[in-house]
Amino acid sequence: MEYTTLGETGLSVSELCLGCMSFGSEEPWMLDEDEGRKIIDRAIDLGVTFFDTANAYSNGESEEILGDALAEYDREEFVVATKVRFASDTDHPNATGLSRKTIETELAKSRERLGMDTIDLYQIHRWDPETPIEETLRALDDAVRRGHVRYLGASSMWAHQFADALHTSDRLGLERFVSMQNHYNLVYREEEREMLPLCDREGIGVIPWGPLAQGFLTRPHEDHRSTTRSDPDNHHDPDDAFRAGSGLEINERVEELADEKGITMAQLALAWQYRSEYVTAPIVGTTSIEHLEQAVEALDVDLSDSDVEYLEEPYEPVPVFGH
Repeated sequence: MEYTTLGETGLSVSELCLGCMSFGSEEPWMLDEDEGRKIIDRAIDLGVTFFDTANAYSNGESEEILGDALAEYDREEFVVATKVRFASDTDHPNATGLSRKTIETELAKSRERLGMDTIDLYQIHRWDPETPIEETLRALDDAVRRGHVRYLGASSMWAHQFADALHTSDRLGLERFVSMQNHYNLVYREEEREMLPLCDREGIGVIPWGPLAQGFLTRPHEDHRSTTRSDPDNHHDPDDAFRAGSGLEINERVEELADEKGITMAQLALAWQYRSEYVTAPIVGTTSIEHLEQAVEALDVDLSDSDVEYLEEPYEPVPVFGH
C-alpha cells in the first residue's frame, strides 16, 4: 500500500479508500455485520487506513459496522470519513439538509454509531440549496472547535458552489473544506472542466466516488445487465448513462488493454485513477474480498503515457449527473 496526504493538510491516508456503502441491510446486495467485518479486516491487512461511510447508508448501520470493526484495533491508526445531508434513522423535516440543527443532531448520532469522540473527516453529502452556506459553515466550524471533527470535506456539487463555500470560509475566518468527494471515472470526466482545476488551485484533496462507473468499467459492455444495485441518486439506470456518447468504445478499450496486460478491467480503470494528477484516493466499495485484493494490486499496475492517451482519446462530453 502507498500513502499520501489529503490535499494540503498533513493528514496521511492510504491511496485507496474503502467505501462502506455496501455494509448494512437496507438493500439485498448489502453485507451484514459479519460479512462486512471480513472486508474491513482484510482491507486493514492490506494496509488500507482510509474508510468512508455516511449517516444515511443503511440508516446508520454502515457507521455502526465500521465503528464496531475498528474498535478491535488501535483507532488512531485509521482515518474515518462520514457525511451529513440525508436522513439516517428518522424521517422529519429537520432530518435532512445542512442546517445547524441537522448538522449538530446527525453529528452526535454519527459519533455514537462510530464509537468515536472525534471524526477525522466530516463531509457535506451534496449541496443544500435551502440553507445559507454561512449557516452550514459556521455549524461545521463550531464542530471543529469543539473537538468533534478534525477536518471538513464536501461532495458532488457545481464548481461555482464549491468556490463560493471556500471564499465564504476565507471571508469569515472559518474552517475550510479540505477535500472533494466527486463523481469521476474514465466514462465520466466532466469534473475535469472546472471542479478538478479548482481543487488543484485551492489545494483540495480529491477522493472520487464511482471510480468504476457503478460496475460499467468492470466487465465488457455486452455482459451488462440490470442489477439490484442502481445509481445512488436513483435518477436513471447508470448503464444507460455510461453507454451514452463514447462509453461503449471506452469500455472496449479498457477490455482490450486489460487483456494485453493480463489484469482485470476493474484494475485497469483503477490504475488510471491512481495515475491521475488530481486524485488523492479513489473510494472503492466492494462486497468481495477478491475484488478488494485486486483493487489494491492495481496500485502496482504501470500505465504508460500512450496507454492513458489510448483510454482517454474517445471521450465525448456527457450530461452532468451525480449532484
